Amino acid sequence: MTAAQQSEEMKRALVAAIPNLRAFAISLSGNADRADDLVQEALVKAWDKIDTFQEGTNLKAWLFTILRNAYFSEFRKRRREVADGDGEYSSKLSVQPAQHGHLDLNDLVSALEQLSEDQREAILLVAAEGFSYEEAAEISGCAVGTVKSRVNRARARLAEIMHIESAEDLALEYSGDVTIPISGTIAGRNG
Repeated sequence: MTAAQQSEEMKRALVAAIPNLRAFAISLSGNADRADDLVQEALVKAWDKIDTFQEGTNLKAWLFTILRNAYFSEFRKRRREVADGDGEYSSKLSVQPAQHGHLDLNDLVSALEQLSEDQREAILLVAAEGFSYEEAAEISGCAVGTVKSRVNRARARLAEIMHIESAEDLALEYSGDVTIPISGTIAGRNG
């Protein structure tokens, strides 16, 4: 028997198995449309891997195995999926690009470098490091009022440099691990 004759015989055998495959697919899925898709998928996979089929073995059993495996693979996949017709869940999974945050940080670092050393130290201790005014005053060796004044002037100057309408809109707050390199120093601490 030539290869062309074997190919034609295999095609006839595959076509002859379709009604049985469809009945089995309907019993698995409970849906005629889904069953047709499963049969088609099984036949495509079988045709793609026809060279692995051993002549003389049960073709129908091989096809049923392919169909069953396709069904259960899809079943496992669908169990992990969540219906999201309106995109509500997927919108929560999106991540904003980091470029803007990086650029904002660069702008802040540049603006901080333009402050006087005492203002930069005060704003970094209070806003970036999270120290209280009293703790910052003790670290700096000056009065609490002096630290408050330096922080206030630093915020106003940063707002001016960064073109922010008011110093209150400037969100410089302690956020845990902050790393801001300023003139060879690094501001930041854990917890």
